[in-house]
Amino acid sequence: MTTTTTTPAAPPLTDGDFHRLSQAVLAQIEATIDRWLDDDVVDIDSQRTGGLLELSLPGGSKIILNTQPPLHELWLAARAAGHHYRHVGEVGAGRWLDTRDGSEFFEALSSHISAQAGLALRVEPPST
Repeated sequence: MTTTTTTPAAPPLTDGDFHRLSQAVLAQIEATIDRWLDDDVVDIDSQRTGGLLELSLPGGSKIILNTQPPLHELWLAARAAGHHYRHVGEVGAGRWLDTRDGSEFFEALSSHISAQAGLALRVEPPST
């Protein structure tokens, strides 16, 4: 059985670029969750340890986001599925796309958070 990927070939990131980009993603997610808490939108707890961000949603479900430096990937584990994402495009202007179906990271994350929280929520990518 062979597995094919639908994600376009990405120019290689340096380790420094990957670290900078992936940390910006995690920081953006944390800032969004903090804003939701401050605005009393939804009660999601976040806990970050290095490149691992654990989101605890209402009802006891979790979403785990993890950086994978050796592979230059972001991993997302949600109740419905797990995904691996690679950065595609120019550093600072690219997007994180699923290695299997080419879907965009922030679209998928927003969908999973919305489903698990029970209300429509949107996480935007960091501004470049």
